[in-house]
Amino acid sequence: MRKNILSILLITAAVIGFAFVIAPDSKTDDMKEKKEIFDIAVTTIDGDSITMENFKGKKLMIVNVASKCGYTKQYEGLQKLYEKYGGEEFEIIGFPANNFMNQEPGTNEEIKEFCSLNYNVTFPMMAKISVKGKDKHPLYQWFTTKTLNGAADSKVKWNFQKYFVDA
Repeated sequence: MRKNILSILLITAAVIGFAFVIAPDSKTDDMKEKKEIFDIAVTTIDGDSITMENFKGKKLMIVNVASKCGYTKQYEGLQKLYEKYGGEEFEIIGFPANNFMNQEPGTNEEIKEFCSLNYNVTFPMMAKISVKGKDKHPLYQWFTTKTLNGAADSKVKWNFQKYFVDA
């Protein structure tokens, strides 16, 4: 079942956007700098502070989202994927970001309302963050820095880029 879900996720990602896979237990030459993704603090769209530990043991699809992007309609596909596979083994987590051409200008409240009214989003949404630049959120520092994630350096190139984290 687990291999089945990962295969479906990868196929779906190929259809709905760019995907990058990182396993939390990846090895690196410089293990003293590697950090655990589950220690990273995040804030829910409702303002609650949590850590990624809340999602430990699940396969994760992390997506930087934007409400005024040509890819915004991906919310629909993400929600369908979540309705079919989300739960005990798989979680989609949306991170609104305004890093690309001011395509997520709204407040957390406005983003939550937009997602609910237009796409009936029920997967977890986090507070708006930065996914690149000097104010890059620690989660995206982890995703984009090999010495932190133990797998590879990467760049967030646009909205709705997906990162997969194995359980």
